[in-house]
Amino acid sequence: MRHLILVALLVPSLATAEIYRWTDAQGRVHFGEKPGTSEAEQVEVKPQVVERDDATRQREERTRQFYDARREEKATSDARASQARAERAQECRKLRDSLARIQEGGRYFRRDEKGERTYYSDEQVEAARGRLSSRIAERCG
Repeated sequence: MRHLILVALLVPSLATAEIYRWTDAQGRVHFGEKPGTSEAEQVEVKPQVVERDDATRQREERTRQFYDARREEKATSDARASQARAERAQECRKLRDSLARIQEGGRYFRRDEKGERTYYSDEQVEAARGRLSSRIAERCG
């Protein structure tokens, strides 16, 4: 906190600093905050004001709009990719759960139109296990 107060007190004095210019015995020109010789003259330093024309302001605005659009596209793309990863992870969990249930063993059936159970043969269960394994390999790595 003390440093902040010190900086706040010094900034106005830096803004009003005096600059002197003088020439030494070898003819070299020097600048400094304190006069180097009695012949040093004070130099007024004016801040440079940069005025931009309309074309420059328009170009800067187009550039800003371009980068804003790119940033928005990237955010949208990242959101879509994240959603796709989440959906794929959910699909993989379901496939692995189905494969785990089949590997536990037991009898599997489906119900027909009349509501009666039709049991799967061992070949059908093995074919389902193969389909699940290949689907997991291609979708889940």
